[in-house]
Amino acid sequence: MLIDQLNLDIIRHLKDGRKSFKKIADSLGVTENTVRSRVNRLVDEKVLDFTGNIDPDALKGHHMLYLGVKLNDLEITRKGDDFCKLPGVISAAIVTGRYDLILQVLLNDEFNLLSFITEYVSKIDGVQTVESFIVYKGYNLKVPYIL
Repeated sequence: MLIDQLNLDIIRHLKDGRKSFKKIADSLGVTENTVRSRVNRLVDEKVLDFTGNIDPDALKGHHMLYLGVKLNDLEITRKGDDFCKLPGVISAAIVTGRYDLILQVLLNDEFNLLSFITEYVSKIDGVQTVESFIVYKGYNLKVPYIL
C-alpha cells in the first residue's frame, strides 16, 4: 500500500483516536468519505490499528520494562514470534547492538519480573542472556493493557 502525504496527515490526526472523521476531513480540506475510506484501507492493510492505551505509571502496582535478549542461535525471527506470545509482552523487536531482541513488557505485582523470567523466558530454547531495564518513569509512554 502506498502511504502518501494524505495518509500520513490522517494518521497524525488519529493520535487523538477519538477525533471524528468529519473534524479530520475539515482540517485537511477533503471529504469525510475520503478520510473514512483511507482509514478503512489503512486498517485492512494492517498499517493502522486502534487500541485503548494506558499510562503504566498511572496504574498502581504496574511496571514497564525492556528486556534485552541475546540468543545462542540465528533463529531470530522465530524467537521474536515465540517471545511475542508470552504473557505481558507488548512487543518484540530484532535490533542491532549487543542484543538480538528487545522486548517491551508490562508486569504487575502478581506477575513480576522473577515470574516472567523463571516461568516463561527460561523455557525458550536458545536464550544465552537477558538484561532487564525497568522503567522508573515513562514519558509519553502509552501501551495496550494486556495483563
